[in-house]
Amino acid sequence: MKGSLIILTFFICGTLLGASGFVPEFLADERLSTYALYFLLFIVGIGIGFDTRCLAILREMHIKVLLVPIFVMLGTFGGALAISPFIEGHSTRDVLAVGAGFGYYSLSSIMISQMGDSVLGSIALLSNIIRELITLLAAPVLIKYFGKLAPVASGGATAMDTTLPIITRYAGERYGIIAVFSGMFLTVSVPFLVSAIMSW
Repeated sequence: MKGSLIILTFFICGTLLGASGFVPEFLADERLSTYALYFLLFIVGIGIGFDTRCLAILREMHIKVLLVPIFVMLGTFGGALAISPFIEGHSTRDVLAVGAGFGYYSLSSIMISQMGDSVLGSIALLSNIIRELITLLAAPVLIKYFGKLAPVASGGATAMDTTLPIITRYAGERYGIIAVFSGMFLTVSVPFLVSAIMSW
């Protein structure tokens, strides 16, 4: 939770600083955020390449574990489609693109800003941070009313890192393993899904 609050604080400070007019113009250059995106994708690729837990999880668990991230995707997109008629000023495509972040705020928000607009990117950032915070704060309640897979689903891509400790603590080690696999699957899918949706 501390990490999420730090990121949210940086976002708010950046917004206030940008609105103040005291920031040098070169920092607003789109090429700078594009290079930052390329570097972030490179780092994500290295992290996934170093982590061999995916294969270990698949060897240890039944093939049904593959259904967890798939149903997280279906649930996220289903919720986005259901709420899109009530969101004024943004198309269904925009709402689906925000949902396709699956909690991966750093990558999805930059991609959406580059391919759409900065306002939609900011919405994606806040939406995905809120998703992570809900998982961190409400994991026991989610488990009580919806089962032990609920925080894995609500955590989305963050289930492999920032929300993993809380999932393991309240759902157990076995569900922590499922969370790691689901989070990795969703993390890898984010750049492809966001790109595909934003190119409609």
